[in-house]
Amino acid sequence: MSNTNDLLNRINAKYSTMSKGHKLLATYITDNYDKAVFLTAAKMGETVGISESTVVRFATSLGYKGYPDFQKALEELVRNKLNSVQRMEVTYGVSASRRFLRLYCSLIVTRLRPLWKKIDADAFDLAVDTILQSRKIYIVGIRSCAPLASFLAFYMNLMFEDVCLLTTNSSSELFEQMVRIGKDDVIIGISFPRYSMRTLKALEFANNRSAKVITITDSIHSPMNLYSSCNLIADSDMASIVDSLVAPLSVINALIVALCMKKQSIVAKTLTELEDIWNEYQVYENDEIDYIDDSIKVHYAKLGDSQDE
Repeated sequence: MSNTNDLLNRINAKYSTMSKGHKLLATYITDNYDKAVFLTAAKMGETVGISESTVVRFATSLGYKGYPDFQKALEELVRNKLNSVQRMEVTYGVSASRRFLRLYCSLIVTRLRPLWKKIDADAFDLAVDTILQSRKIYIVGIRSCAPLASFLAFYMNLMFEDVCLLTTNSSSELFEQMVRIGKDDVIIGISFPRYSMRTLKALEFANNRSAKVITITDSIHSPMNLYSSCNLIADSDMASIVDSLVAPLSVINALIVALCMKKQSIVAKTLTELEDIWNEYQVYENDEIDYIDDSIKVHYAKLGDSQDE
């Protein structure tokens, strides 16, 4: 649905012809959509004082295929209506419920299920080829996207010699790190709502220097796509203060694996070298300094024994 208020528009259009039960439900949803989004059909019916079947019929009367389809429209409404503070209030209000974890996991699965349909296979292949052919790889992700950028950069460094993770507190710092970017380079920009203006400016600067631009974002309508020739789309939205990064991370994982498959020998050589370094410098627990041997006993000299041997 292109109109984010589509659900409310449907309710308003049909309200005058609705039955008494449907009007009660319509009023409740309009006034309490932030709470209704977390309710099952049965629970919503109980809350309003109508049957579960009436709730399902209400959803179909509005043109939805069923209650799950109707609930998706509710999620869309909540996502676009609530600011960060309101999202936090919604989350905290539901967190006391035992079923919150199950509901949250269900929403995560809902986000992952259509991922393969939204990802353009040609765009994904183009991203892989572009990265492989680039002289230098720049990666930028700011604020909540910084962990994604850091994760991607960590594995890119195992495969490529020249990877630059852009870290910044200001736009000027960003440009200082990108001053030599050119047509043989690529920048991967990661940004989700609320979109970072600094990330967008970095992509604009790279585009103006004729560098290749790859974006990982939530929609083809994202402003991050203004300067990119390759867009990898993954939903991140959730009705809470914290957006889910599960789908974006899955896309990044897939990108890393695809690149590893193209550079198997280099990755194998790098990992072998790293294993030797880790062992030599005891990086991991199983390489720690030898454990104390409990069988070793300390022998103390008895009083009167000579200390000279």
